[in-house]
Amino acid sequence: MNMEKLHKKLIKKKITLSAAESCTGGLLSSKFTRLSGSSKYFQMGLVTYSNKAKIKILKVNKKIINKYGSVSPECCKAMVQGLSRISKSKINISITGIAGPNGGTKDKPVGLVYIGVKNKNKILITKNIFYQKSRKAIQNATVKRTLEIIKSKI
Repeated sequence: MNMEKLHKKLIKKKITLSAAESCTGGLLSSKFTRLSGSSKYFQMGLVTYSNKAKIKILKVNKKIINKYGSVSPECCKAMVQGLSRISKSKINISITGIAGPNGGTKDKPVGLVYIGVKNKNKILITKNIFYQKSRKAIQNATVKRTLEIIKSKI
């Protein structure tokens, strides 16, 4: 299913959608909002890049970030839960990861990305490792994977 088909399906089914992005910096939100009529379903896109923004805007508990880090399933889940409270959308998405080229460690390599999707009361957190070579390629692969997950949920 391409973007146009997804766009039409979201409008037809009256499904609202919001996103809280970190390592993709708004790229997912941009994919939706570049299509005319996306305001019928796209509620909000937040770029909560810093830990401070995750804590202040999405109400991620500081203890989660201190214990697990911002690139963790725990943080991703807290992000999507916080977004859901703010947006009231039917589908909420959170993305947090390491797009590189720096910032990776042995335990959390460049290309590690967690994608959270909250659909009604169900939350799915997926761990992804993208082996692309550039930051841009990792961001694009993340958005592509996120769209695949969304398509499977509607």
